[in-house]
Amino acid sequence: MAPRILLARHGQTQWSLSGKHTGRSDIPLLEEGRRGAKLLGERLHRAPLDGLPGAEILTSPLARARETCEIAGFGDRATPWDALMEWDYGAYEGLTPDEIRADRPDWLIWRDGVPGGETLAEVSARADEVVERVRAGERDVLVFAHGHILRSIGARWLGLDIDFAARVRLNPTSLSVLGWAYGEPAIETWNDCGHLI
Repeated sequence: MAPRILLARHGQTQWSLSGKHTGRSDIPLLEEGRRGAKLLGERLHRAPLDGLPGAEILTSPLARARETCEIAGFGDRATPWDALMEWDYGAYEGLTPDEIRADRPDWLIWRDGVPGGETLAEVSARADEVVERVRAGERDVLVFAHGHILRSIGARWLGLDIDFAARVRLNPTSLSVLGWAYGEPAIETWNDCGHLI
């Protein structure tokens, strides 16, 4: 079978709760985020995934993703990878969309990007690097990372421009699975938070 990629978004932080753009700032998990990571781990360790014994585990090196990975029970198997870091938001780091739109009313990150940070092309290239690594391998890959880079990976897995990511939500400690249907890249599961109920 062709390899799949499982996307685990990090747990809730104070900035994700308030909607602030959290790129390279190392914001810790809230207690709610730690609880979500534990529940995500329990889900990943029971049938049908059974702890993904043959999978490669990768994590963003940022603390909120690494801690989610560790609490979920994969820290000892995980390799940090800079390609999984969140978008560098430049001048918009720590701002909410509403704060940005006070100056730029029609602003959309997936179209307009950010000043002083990564370009759309740079984020897309990092997402492509992740997709290529998974497809070049022979086993499933579980990644722990961040909302915007994971949404970008989803778009690029499907062969779409990353502006498609504007149309898909991704909640903290959600699980998504990208695989195949009829030989074509497909979404198997997206933004599944059933383990948090």
